[in-house]
Amino acid sequence: MVMLELNQVETFYGSIQALFGMSLNCEQGQVTTLIGRNGMGKTTTVGSIIGTLASRSGEIRFEGEIVNGKPAYEVAQLGIGLVPEGRQIFPNLSVRENLIATAANYAGGSDPWTLDKVLDFFPRLAERLDNQGSQLSGGEQQMLAIGRALMLNPRLLILDEATEGLAPLIRQEIWRRLEQLKQSGLTILLIDKNIDELAHIADRHFIIEKGRVVWQGDSDLLIGDAALKARYLGI
Repeated sequence: MVMLELNQVETFYGSIQALFGMSLNCEQGQVTTLIGRNGMGKTTTVGSIIGTLASRSGEIRFEGEIVNGKPAYEVAQLGIGLVPEGRQIFPNLSVRENLIATAANYAGGSDPWTLDKVLDFFPRLAERLDNQGSQLSGGEQQMLAIGRALMLNPRLLILDEATEGLAPLIRQEIWRRLEQLKQSGLTILLIDKNIDELAHIADRHFIIEKGRVVWQGDSDLLIGDAALKARYLGI
């Protein structure tokens, strides 16, 4: 079942066009990636999905419902959670306050994410519960950003640059946690540059170039095509 579908989406910054017929889909319960070089439209695609950027044409559907034109808070209430690029946690709020600030269960799930459940999932956060966001390391801030998104109890979790700037050991921990989320049945859209780790947990990949998808396929196809990676990903 397709949970998220973009069909020929075009998005502009003023008069400057950034997406040129962007199309992709995320299947329920799968991990999908959107990858490409910097400046190719990945974050613009995320903004178009969550409603912080208005697309001028095309359709964006979440569980069959058109979300084009909806404000971001309504998109979130439909069940889309975002871990934004740069984390964007509240620096002057404690870990506890960051987490409970977004708590909701719009989907009415029988086993929702709660504060205790997030702290069990990320034990480091339990150790920093009363620390302000600004007092956390980069890795801890990323865990907090993920935990905050989970407190929305989303059906689709989007992570924009999930492990950017993190130390290798912290990156590995984040990937392990994302794999656990996948195993729980959560649908995930990942934007990242770490191809080997992405290939390990993802079901399908979309490569974006200049605001449009130029390739899609599974992990075996992506890893096995050195020319493809060199052409579009600079690897």
